[in-house]
Amino acid sequence: MEKLDQYIADFASAVWGLPLLIILIGGGLYLLVRSRFMPFQFIGHAIQVLRGKYDDPDDPGQISHFQALSTALSSTIGMGNIAGVAVAITIGGPGAVFWMWISAIIGMSTKFFTSTLAIMYRGRDSEGELQGGPMYFIVEGLGKSWKPLAIFFSLCGLVGALPVFNVNQLTQAINDILLKPNGVEVGFSSNLIVGLVLVGITAIVILGGISRISRTAARLVPSMVLLYFVSVMVILSVHAAEVPSYLKLIFTDAFAAENYSGEPFFGGILGALILLGIRRGAFSNEAGIGTAPLAHGAAKTDEPVREGLVAMLGPAIDTLIVCTLTALTILVSGVWQTTDDNGVSLTASAFDASIPEYGKYLLLACIAVFSISSLFSYSYYGTKCLSFLIGAKHKYLYNYFYIVSIILGATTSLSMMINLIDGFFALMAIPTMTATIIMAPRVIKEFKAYKQRLKSHKVKK
Repeated sequence: MEKLDQYIADFASAVWGLPLLIILIGGGLYLLVRSRFMPFQFIGHAIQVLRGKYDDPDDPGQISHFQALSTALSSTIGMGNIAGVAVAITIGGPGAVFWMWISAIIGMSTKFFTSTLAIMYRGRDSEGELQGGPMYFIVEGLGKSWKPLAIFFSLCGLVGALPVFNVNQLTQAINDILLKPNGVEVGFSSNLIVGLVLVGITAIVILGGISRISRTAARLVPSMVLLYFVSVMVILSVHAAEVPSYLKLIFTDAFAAENYSGEPFFGGILGALILLGIRRGAFSNEAGIGTAPLAHGAAKTDEPVREGLVAMLGPAIDTLIVCTLTALTILVSGVWQTTDDNGVSLTASAFDASIPEYGKYLLLACIAVFSISSLFSYSYYGTKCLSFLIGAKHKYLYNYFYIVSIILGATTSLSMMINLIDGFFALMAIPTMTATIIMAPRVIKEFKAYKQRLKSHKVKK
C-alpha cells in the first residue's frame, strides 16, 4: 500500500508539473496572441452583460449570465485562494504572487475561448436537454470521430469532481481553528458529525439541479467575496504603512527570487519561482481545466461571445482580487517570516495576528462558505460527465458517490485518494485545451462577427 500511495503521489505531482503548465500556459499564451488581446478591450461590455443588460428570458439555456459566473466562481474560489497562496509564499516568497497574476491574465484569455465554445457548440443530452461543456464542444465542433477525447474528459471529470480535498481541508480548519482551541476533543466522531452536516447542506442544494445550485451560488458568492474583502481591508488598514513596500516587493522579488526556498528548476531558482507561481495560479483559477465551460454552457444566451466575455472575468476575481488579498494579508502581518505554519494555518496566523481573538473565526467563516459553495458546483460537474457517458436519466447516481466521498473526506486523511482525484482533475485539461486550440480560429471569427453586430446595433438587447 505504501508503494501504491507513493506511485499515486508521484502521478499527481507529475500531472500537475511542467507538461500541464505547457498545455495551460503555452496554450493560453497562444490564444492570447492569436486573439491580439481583443477580448480585454471588451471588459466594460462584459460587466454590462453580467449586470443583465442583454438578458432575454426567451434565449436558449437554463441560467442567467450572473448565475453562470457565480456557479463557476463557487468552485474556483476556495482552498486554492487561501491555502494555495500561503503555500506559494512559504516556498517562493512575495515574488510568487506576481507570477500568479501572470497566470490569471493568461487564464482570462483561456476562459474566454473555452466558454465561448461551450455556447457555440452546445449539444443535447439523451433527454433532449441543451447542454454545454468540453465533451459537447469536442463532439459538436470536431465531429463524432473525436468522441474518445470527449469520453476521456468525462471519465476524468467523474473522479476529478469528487470533493475529498476540499472537505478534508475544511474539516482540518474547523478542528484547528474552532474545536481544539476550545477544548473539544477531535477524532473520528467529531469529523463524522462535520461530514454529516456537510452532506445535509449539500444534498438539499444539489438534488434541486442546476437551477437551485446557480441560485444558491448567486447568493453565496458575492457575499463570501464581500466578507473576505472587508476582513482583509481591516487587516490592511492595521498595517497600512507596510502595504506599499510589500506591493513593490512583489514586483522586485518576482525577478530577484531572493526569498525562494524550494528546489531549483533546470539549475535556476528564477525558473523555479515562475513555475511555482504559475502552477499555483492555474490551480487556483482552473482556466483550461474545463470546469468553467460546464457552468457557462448552461447560460441563457444565443450569443456565444457574451458568455466568453463574462467567463473571462472569473480569473480576474478569483486570482487578481481574492488571491492578492490573501497574499497581502500574509505579507503585511509578517507571519510568513516568523512562523513555520504552512497552508491554511499560515493564513489563519495572519488573521489572528492582525485581528486578535476574532480574526481566525472570520477566516473560518470565509473558508466554510468558500468550501461549501464549491461542493454544489462540483456535484453538478460530475453529474454532467456521468450524463454524457451513460445517459441523463442515470446522472442522479453520481450524487450517491459524491455524498459518500464527502464522508470519506471528513473522516480520513486518505492522501492516496486526494492525490488520485488531484491527478485526474489535471488530466481534464488535455482534451479541453486540445479542442480549444484547434477551434480557436472559429472563436476569433465569431468574435469579429459579434463586434460588427455590436457596432451596427444589430445585437439583440
